[in-house]
Amino acid sequence: MRLRIDVASEVPLYQQIHDQIILGLAAGALRPGEALPAVRQLADELNVNMLTVAKGYSLLKSEGYLISDRSQGTRVAADFQADTIFMQALQTQLHLLTAAAKIRGLSVQDVQQLVTEQYRGFTKGE
Repeated sequence: MRLRIDVASEVPLYQQIHDQIILGLAAGALRPGEALPAVRQLADELNVNMLTVAKGYSLLKSEGYLISDRSQGTRVAADFQADTIFMQALQTQLHLLTAAAKIRGLSVQDVQQLVTEQYRGFTKGE
């Protein structure tokens, strides 16, 4: 999977790395156990500071998406569970998004349709 970052974006580079890896996992472009480039290698490929890549990887590790050790490097975790921490974060994000949708005049059906379409977009290849 090739990551692409937008240096002109307001989204921090480490967050773009984080988000693209999450999207790659959901789309099947990354598989459990798959090795990721070393921090230095990815930083060189993206032309960013190594600390930027390390921060993105660190966030993904703390969320349980990546694991790393000295012998095998950084790789995609083998198992993902919707644990309590994930569910709380999901609830918080959905709360804010649904509030914004309500303010903008979207109906419950509009929001449900958007969520359904997004979810189905990740399950088409399965």
